Amino acid sequence: MDKKLLLHYQDLKPSRPDFRIIGVFNPAVALMSGQTIMIARVAETPLAADRDHVIVPMVRQKQYTFMKIPTMDDSYDFSDARVIRNHEQSYLTSISHFRVGRSHDGYHFTFDEKPILPETMYEEYGIEDPRITKIEGRYYITYTAVSSYGINVGLMVTDDFVTFERKGIILPFDNKDCVLFPQKIKGEYYAYHRPSTSDFGKLDIWMAKSTNLIHWGDHQVLPSARISYRPSVRIGAGAAPFLTEKGWVVVYHSADSHNRYHLAALLVDKDNPAVVLKRSKAPLIEPSELYEHEGFFPDVVFTCGLINHGKKIRVYYGVCDQNIALCELSMDELWENLGPVT
Repeated sequence: MDKKLLLHYQDLKPSRPDFRIIGVFNPAVALMSGQTIMIARVAETPLAADRDHVIVPMVRQKQYTFMKIPTMDDSYDFSDARVIRNHEQSYLTSISHFRVGRSHDGYHFTFDEKPILPETMYEEYGIEDPRITKIEGRYYITYTAVSSYGINVGLMVTDDFVTFERKGIILPFDNKDCVLFPQKIKGEYYAYHRPSTSDFGKLDIWMAKSTNLIHWGDHQVLPSARISYRPSVRIGAGAAPFLTEKGWVVVYHSADSHNRYHLAALLVDKDNPAVVLKRSKAPLIEPSELYEHEGFFPDVVFTCGLINHGKKIRVYYGVCDQNIALCELSMDELWENLGPVT
């Protein structure tokens, strides 16, 4: 296993002169015409912020607008650096968009200057955590759309990573961590997703089916995906699944009650992704490097994309909600990590 820091948040320029970038992380990746394509999440905040106020950026009717919240207002909870809450509403302290990068070697990326910006009423607080799946020659991008209407799963499609067609919301609030399988299974499309709010159930991976990639049903929970080797309060699908001779491999994340993340893996049945055959018996990738421990949100490793090169895989992941890293590991290492579901 080989890790390296790939991209620092200061390597990219802000989308506006009155913004600053605070994080470039949680990238999706795909292969196209011999290139590795990356869609990175870029989080920005306004430069106008001061110690007495937090400036909340939003997009309404495709235009940026700003809300000024006094830090001394005790009706708001400022304890989380990412979110401001009061009894009526939550707001993000930053707003995220997507930036497309291209690489000939999978290590060095050149990013387009034109960003993919939030646009719709469901993207009011930003677009986050994209996943790319190539299906029947086209590239489908699931992503998290955040707004005062909740956390929803949106879908875009592209043929060239230059123009993008939004297909709307495919899973309503609160839901995220949606990945699409790259081919039909017994005539239907499959997806994993993660309902995100419950007063009763755990935050688990769910499976859904579709005939058109827009309308999803037959939802089923995957209780066997939950790790057993350490406490976990939530899990969620990471990179798009890839098929092997043993079944589908899914790399996903787990977080504990202290918001410490690591990555694990599943092996699921090639004809029925609701059946978990094996899962990680120990963390597959966990924070071990300084850049994985220290940052905007420490001890976080979070993947939205990987490239399967046959005997090895490249897992691209966000670290500390701030930068992008790469972990290369062999398929032998991945198989060794998996154990039977008991």
